Amino acid sequence: MALGRKVTKWIIGGVVVVVIVAVGVPFVYIHFIEGKAPAPLRLSNSTTTVAGAASTASPATTAAGGSSSGSSGSSSSSVDGTWSVASGSQAGYRIKETLFGQSNTAVGRTSAITGSITIAGTTVTAGTFSADMTKVSSDQSERDGQFQGRIMNTSKYPTATFKLTQPIALGAIPADGTTVTANATGDLTLHGTTKSVTLAVQAKRSGATISVAGSIPVVFADYGVNNPSGGPATTSDNGTMEFLINFSHA
Repeated sequence: MALGRKVTKWIIGGVVVVVIVAVGVPFVYIHFIEGKAPAPLRLSNSTTTVAGAASTASPATTAAGGSSSGSSGSSSSSVDGTWSVASGSQAGYRIKETLFGQSNTAVGRTSAITGSITIAGTTVTAGTFSADMTKVSSDQSERDGQFQGRIMNTSKYPTATFKLTQPIALGAIPADGTTVTANATGDLTLHGTTKSVTLAVQAKRSGATISVAGSIPVVFADYGVNNPSGGPATTSDNGTMEFLINFSHA
């Protein structure tokens, strides 16, 4: 009887150890070793207006509130023309995943982005940007290998592209440092498949730079993308493509 009780205790102890390892190790790894996922890409805090709404800025007024001939700032008409992607731009993915019952957020990004927007008066008449998917990386080399290979097949589909298909009417050029929120409709090409999408974007002019941020929900099956689940990690059937792009006057 004493031996039986000891065996039972050993079995129970073994089960407890297995549970601690199965749950505790992933928890420690995700929350203390891997660390928190990077914050979503977004603009810095500033005053916000809605595209098409009345603005205190006018073509005859500088961002600082003076006349267009003054030296305190440039006139709103100076935004006319083509603006090209500048340094500091980023784009990538954000996906919720579960590892041994522990929730985690996988994030991968690239700064290899090209493109431009064209502005005429108070309207964005054209815009496109492309991200080099072969240079998307996260904090895990194993995850990156899966992303480049079986998930996105970047050797065959090396770029993701968004192209504006409808102009964006701003109503008025906002003052320098003010964020404008507007809807952008365009074609998203991902994994060789093109879909029309409409998303909310925020844009802010800071001197000679216009920064644009937004995110696009992506259902993997819509673009023929394999579900990223693999090994002990599982994900849902969707994720988010996010971007923060700086444009400078060409």
